[in-house]
Amino acid sequence: MKKVLLIEDDTVLRENTAELLELSNYEVLTAVNGEMGLEMAKVNKPDIIVCDIMMPILDGYGVLEGLSKHTDTKFIPFIFLSAKTERQDVRKGMELGADDYITKPFTEEEIINAIESRIAKVALLKEEQEHFQNTIEPKDDELRTLSDLKNFFDDNGKIFSLSKNDIIYKEGHNSNYIYLILRGVVKCYKFDDNGKELTTALHSEDDLFGYTSFTQNIPYRETAIAMKDVELAGVSKAELTDVLENNHKLTLEVIQLLTEDITGIKDQLLQMAYSSVQRKTAATILRFAEKLNVKPGDPIVISRNDLASVAGIATETLIRTMSDFKKKSLIKMEGRNVKILDIEGLQEIA
Repeated sequence: MKKVLLIEDDTVLRENTAELLELSNYEVLTAVNGEMGLEMAKVNKPDIIVCDIMMPILDGYGVLEGLSKHTDTKFIPFIFLSAKTERQDVRKGMELGADDYITKPFTEEEIINAIESRIAKVALLKEEQEHFQNTIEPKDDELRTLSDLKNFFDDNGKIFSLSKNDIIYKEGHNSNYIYLILRGVVKCYKFDDNGKELTTALHSEDDLFGYTSFTQNIPYRETAIAMKDVELAGVSKAELTDVLENNHKLTLEVIQLLTEDITGIKDQLLQMAYSSVQRKTAATILRFAEKLNVKPGDPIVISRNDLASVAGIATETLIRTMSDFKKKSLIKMEGRNVKILDIEGLQEIA
């Protein structure tokens, strides 16, 4: 037997409507005002609520708003019952989340049909939800997280071993593979209209890179080169697309990864646009140290051109700034090697 909560301050209408619903085989709970009705709804969890609008203490709008604040009552079907027929009142009730609106005076057929249709709708939605949950029940071999995806690369990917300065792919080549770095560091770069090399990204162990589009045949937008000996696991774009289509939770994780990449690129662009030369240089040295997994005092083997292109400054400007850092004993220059002497000092500048 379905349970109906009737909230109505008019005694005669409340009693007559309750009797009508009981004769139609509903269990009926009644409340004389909105405040009492709201409390009864929280305690009794009715299958549907029929509520007057104009009531003392708390009106029908207040009842609906109060129900929406609690998880166990916010989805109970709600029908407004009122003599007010102005269009704005109907609109307000529906905007607040009411499921239906019955105007007084009403017939027995009108109120019974409204209640039955709303209860039937809830039952159908519940069946669809249960069916959906059963169809997407996680499989034992389902990939859910980025860690699962990286394990998939490790287990199923094609292994590529490259030496320092080897080209992994070039800008304009077909984007056949997405890569996971198993060992080493990879630099991605492209050339501007003047032929100047611009470093677009640095990737280290456990990073994924090489993705352009999963739905279109878009070539690589940059060149990738091994900065030291690297080992990669590559999965074809078609295979990865198939994996994502069959593992929806994983797809959300990949979207989050792409979002974080975009955020990182924006931060880098903002730094290039607004940071001082010293801040840019210090931050770039620290980024290379992090990607190359360099400990304080260990040398960073990186060209000045690479440092300048990532920092977004001219090579000559970088050299002058590095000389200034050297005088302040923040770094030490040994040919092409940069050795960090005071990492905290660089962090303060960056």
